[in-house]
Amino acid sequence: MSGIGKGISVASLARILKSKGFTATCVKIDPYLNVDAGTMNPIEHGEVFVTEDGMETDQDLGNYERFLDENILASNYMTSGSVYLSVIEKERSLKYDGACVQIVPHIPEEVIRRLNLVARKTRADFVLVEIGGTAGEYENILFLEAARMMHLKSPESVMFLLISYLPIPSKIGEMKTKPTQHAVRALNSAGIQPDFIIARSDVPLDEPRKRKLSIFCNVRPEDIISAPDIDIIYQVPLNFEKERLGAKILKKFGLKDKGRDLKDWGRMVRRATGSKKEVQIGIVGKYFGTGNFTLSDSYLSVIEAAKHAAWSFSRKPKILWLDAEVYEKDPKRLKTELSQVDGIIVPGGFGSRGVEGKIKAIEFARRNKKPFLGLCYGMQLAVIEFARHVAGMKGAHTTEVNSRTKYPVIDLMSEQKEKIFKGKMGGTMRLGAYACRLKDKTIARRAYQERTVHERHRHRYEFNNALKEVLESKGLVASGINPESGLVEIVELKDHPFFVGTQFHPEFKSRPLNPHPLFREFIRAAISKKK
Repeated sequence: MSGIGKGISVASLARILKSKGFTATCVKIDPYLNVDAGTMNPIEHGEVFVTEDGMETDQDLGNYERFLDENILASNYMTSGSVYLSVIEKERSLKYDGACVQIVPHIPEEVIRRLNLVARKTRADFVLVEIGGTAGEYENILFLEAARMMHLKSPESVMFLLISYLPIPSKIGEMKTKPTQHAVRALNSAGIQPDFIIARSDVPLDEPRKRKLSIFCNVRPEDIISAPDIDIIYQVPLNFEKERLGAKILKKFGLKDKGRDLKDWGRMVRRATGSKKEVQIGIVGKYFGTGNFTLSDSYLSVIEAAKHAAWSFSRKPKILWLDAEVYEKDPKRLKTELSQVDGIIVPGGFGSRGVEGKIKAIEFARRNKKPFLGLCYGMQLAVIEFARHVAGMKGAHTTEVNSRTKYPVIDLMSEQKEKIFKGKMGGTMRLGAYACRLKDKTIARRAYQERTVHERHRHRYEFNNALKEVLESKGLVASGINPESGLVEIVELKDHPFFVGTQFHPEFKSRPLNPHPLFREFIRAAISKKK
């Protein structure tokens, strides 16, 4: 089934191999016909993660980066749509020399070409490939076919791991292996035999279940790795190493351990799990509800960045989900909920739904000196709130929501107008890393301790520089500017413990071993406010 931790398992294994002195990189294959993840609904698919070179990808690439503490680039992500598009474009350019282009072998061959390209570009010792979807699913069968073909050609250099869930029905009270048996048979039908099974469950796998899986799945008992639920995802590499997964993989490849370790990782995990004092952070958003359930994956990188920063101060982060739409109708609830948190984050988003509720939350943070961090749309709404309630620009807005506003403090970027007119929406936003020059004696400059930084973007609308002078005269500080375009990248307030909005997404570059500077300063201010 989906959502059991394939991405975390891949990222953890990459971290283990790196800790043993090897280089590793990770690739995500999504079975969707979308060319990239940019047009997918975050409630259905989770967060859209942006790479340094501007690819809109699945959230698993964020996990790869956080665990490896390295940038993962666009070539490490592919979808069915991007693979089919490449094959069709080659056919239209006569690259197949008149051959009849077929689903097999040409689609799997394109997948293999891309994986080999990643290996060459990264020069990695290991390329770990996560095939999205589930075993036996028709959507990913061509990726399994590519994997089978690679193993056939070079069996000594290709290995398979199956991550499978072992349920414990509450009325039965016994761990069940049958779903995993069926998953292995589905893989066998695609010509693949797993070398390892990572057994996900609520609790550790016991010996009787290991023996049963070994007999029916044709995998040695010692190669069935127990993967129980844990408190934080960063414990997973340490859990895998308890069963010597890294050493077992190296042995199968005929490689020797180079003698490094996970000590720095272990220290970080102990600090995170040992934190007792809390810091409460409210995230005011709209991408929470999916039926009767809450989908926190919509803001995955924001949550992880807040955790990284809190752990660096030996604090336990308590994240509260705050619904912006509720605040539009119930101001009393807004005051009650926001009064109890130590800091407020308004993350990115699009459209008009929940906007006025977010603006009310930002006004509360400004008036009550509550530490505030606005990300992308959160920064734009902070500018709107300031314009309306401090600068006297009644009705100020973004033209994304109100195209006829008298004060368009946020407006469509000039290069985006033609793209929208032509209906070119996918992959056309301002994407990837851009430079930001910081002003002296500002919160941003103090946080980064650098003059120029590079941060990742994903937006079509920007701070309207035509109104910049009047907003600055009322006290808004444009503390970060793109040196090439003059685009305002960061805004902040002087007479506030921490009130910062960024046009970019700092959360994408936060790592558990290297928390992002802005998130660190935000959490520092939240802790001070709590005291």
